[in-house]
Amino acid sequence: MTLTVAVSGASGYAGGEVLRLLAHHPEVRIGAITAHSNAGQRLGSLQPHLHSLADRVLEDTTAQVLAGHDVVFLALPHGASAAVAAQLGPETLVIDAGADHRLVDPLAWEKFYGTPHAGSWPYGLPELPGHRAALSGAKRIAVPGCYPTSAQLALAPGFAAGLLEPRDVVIVAASGTSGAGKSAKTHLLGSEVMGGMSPYGVGGGHRHTPEMEQGFSALAGEAVSVSFTPTLAPMPRGILTTATARLKPGVDAEQVHAAWQAAYANEPFVHVLPQGQWPQTKHVQGSNHAQMQLAVDPHVGRVIVTCVIDNLTKGTAGGAVQSMNIALGLPETLGLELEGMAP
Repeated sequence: MTLTVAVSGASGYAGGEVLRLLAHHPEVRIGAITAHSNAGQRLGSLQPHLHSLADRVLEDTTAQVLAGHDVVFLALPHGASAAVAAQLGPETLVIDAGADHRLVDPLAWEKFYGTPHAGSWPYGLPELPGHRAALSGAKRIAVPGCYPTSAQLALAPGFAAGLLEPRDVVIVAASGTSGAGKSAKTHLLGSEVMGGMSPYGVGGGHRHTPEMEQGFSALAGEAVSVSFTPTLAPMPRGILTTATARLKPGVDAEQVHAAWQAAYANEPFVHVLPQGQWPQTKHVQGSNHAQMQLAVDPHVGRVIVTCVIDNLTKGTAGGAVQSMNIALGLPETLGLELEGMAP
């Protein structure tokens, strides 16, 4: 079967990454490629690395242009996807790489985003328990945020196995600059970023916090609170997340390691490294893989998990294509067989 696929937001980093993966997907024919302010321009002038699509001309992002495709990827700014998606028919698989349909709780959405809640869709992180079943046959999919992808993968086995306390979960993550999008911003200039790191969204204000809490709470069966601090790293791609949580009384290191190994033993894209080997962002660059390592600190009774992903691939476009494959009954790894790159 050949699927016709449209990609909106194609001039941005996320849309460009979706196109990079779809260009090598054996079951896909790329149809409309759209943008808004860049409509009418040649794709190759904005995404010169996409050689096979370089001569395509960007169309305007409207429901009329996107309609009629088997699959539509919405790589649009937060708040822009819901209106477009609402105009697409139920026969179309719509995959939203923005935040509009991730949160279940309307109050959490309104608190962090300040606009009316558009509703929630099946959540495109297949490695979480029960999510593959929810994605199978789905016609609407919400792609997780990049930080919540790495954070939830890091701690999901512990919450699912009932090993972790629901309070005092602390997540500190460093992201490459592409996570902030492609629009020109003074604080993202090379001269501002190179040679240093900086925090932002400190004190519980980052919009990915409720998404993490939502995922962990569903796994734990009780409310989980998260303290999340993101930092900006001087690299274009990648996320390195260090997540820590208190162990419940009586839980030992052997139980912890066994839970993580069992959770990811058969996952094609998530890898717990051999003990003593710690992950690096460059080892997953350009791939849909996540690598992690964990340790138990008996002095404070905590597990510490470090997880790395490529924020544009596993954190966005790769997760979107992986979810598409599941929804359509295709092999989950199709079009995503890329290995990481080194050095």
